[in-house]
Amino acid sequence: MKKVITYGTFDLLHYGHINLLRRAKEQGDYLIVALSTDEFNWNEKKKKCYFEYDKRKQLLEAIRYVDLVIPENGWEQKVKDVKEFKVDKFVMGDDWAGKFDFVEEQTEAEVIYLPRTPEISTTQIKKDLEAKKNE
Repeated sequence: MKKVITYGTFDLLHYGHINLLRRAKEQGDYLIVALSTDEFNWNEKKKKCYFEYDKRKQLLEAIRYVDLVIPENGWEQKVKDVKEFKVDKFVMGDDWAGKFDFVEEQTEAEVIYLPRTPEISTTQIKKDLEAKKNE
């Protein structure tokens, strides 16, 4: 069985997220999603989520492409996760291109950067909502 892992916040879940998860799942048989915790998002990424971790986890678990959701507590856990879960492919959106090549160097996993869905992003949704609120 080929295992795939991807990481993300997945706040305000949208079709760009679904596209990424579908294409990640196509890379193997079993998809693990490491979901950024609220603490990690705030302390390290300086992001405040609309939905709390438990709600985002519940949404991801309802998606047919996702087999397992685990918490992402920090940047440094990626190599450990790949080894622990015996992952074959490490998948991220291409906005991270090159940033996780070290995973391939330190493990047996292939690192793949998939193209993002260009017309949608959580950041843009938040900006649009804020603009409508201020109208």
